[in-house]
Amino acid sequence: MDLHILEHRVRVLSLARRGLWLYTHPLLKLLFLPQRCRCKFFSLTETPEDYTVMLDEEGFKELPPSEFMQVADSTWLVLSVVSNGREPPGCQATGVTKIARSVIAPLAEHHVSVLMLSTYQTDFILVRERDLPVVIHTLAGEFDIYREESGECVPVTCDDVSNGFLKPKPATSPTLHPVQSPQTRFCVLTVAPDTLPAIATMLIDVLFYSHSPPREAGAGSQDLDSITFFSFSLIEGYISIVMDAETQKRFPSDLLLTSSTGELWRMVRIGGQPLGFDECGIVAQIAEPLAAADISAYYISTFNFDHASPRRASPRSSSCCSSGRTAADNGCPQAGWPSTVAQWGPPSSPPPATPIFIIFQF
Repeated sequence: MDLHILEHRVRVLSLARRGLWLYTHPLLKLLFLPQRCRCKFFSLTETPEDYTVMLDEEGFKELPPSEFMQVADSTWLVLSVVSNGREPPGCQATGVTKIARSVIAPLAEHHVSVLMLSTYQTDFILVRERDLPVVIHTLAGEFDIYREESGECVPVTCDDVSNGFLKPKPATSPTLHPVQSPQTRFCVLTVAPDTLPAIATMLIDVLFYSHSPPREAGAGSQDLDSITFFSFSLIEGYISIVMDAETQKRFPSDLLLTSSTGELWRMVRIGGQPLGFDECGIVAQIAEPLAAADISAYYISTFNFDHASPRRASPRSSSCCSSGRTAADNGCPQAGWPSTVAQWGPPSSPPPATPIFIIFQF
């Protein structure tokens, strides 16, 4: 397999819901007119507390600084695993668990925090730019590594980054986080880029005018009946959307492309307080046991919390969707989890990396 370091240099930020009015115009430009700002990597995820935005430097220029915007202090690079050549556009990926042992687990052992962004088409692994030397030294034995420069793939070797290599840090103690299990069901879908204008009005209404009152981070009830979550990604021309089943009904069904079985997923929300970006290992804690059981999972990292969602139905399947760095220490949460405390990893492993929302299907 090959590991590609994409050209995108990504910023991760949070927009306060009360300040959304200030960013409506630039976000609409990024959503519907990316060619006007030359943005090629854009993801917007709505949660009850805020909006998480991941976007490249060209897109970041469109967002004015303000008291309503909180930006992670690091620039993130995007990694993509390619097997037997680049995956054909539009096909559903096999899920992040398929690369858990070869990418995510080794990075966790070397204390590298990752963000995950799974889309309908593929999976992306985001690492801090300053961690790239460790990433390359850690994965060079398993992958042929290439860096994309001006549309060309240039081989990368350990010698290219030897001056920045850092030895892995010792593991830290596990962390405990409360969990919630709302009743909302979610679906993962895409639309053809040329049909995006046909759903533009509905997207604007859902993203900017239909939201619930803002909640403070960590102030949520432990027995929520539902949860606000909507994620839209436009990356290199391909669109991916995660929405709840009720919201899906508002869109014209003939324009939404879903999997042939149309599965729905339950979400488990993890974390009583914002989790931060420095902890590492949670994606590995969840992905490794799922990979061992041949169960895939897609992730979407958010700024504050983790969310995990097992599929509602019981038959095992190979596709899933998610957003957040989350997991129980058995690696396989069950539908209808009670509000309780989950242990993140065995005693010898580091605590979670960054907040992620996960949707499992098994």
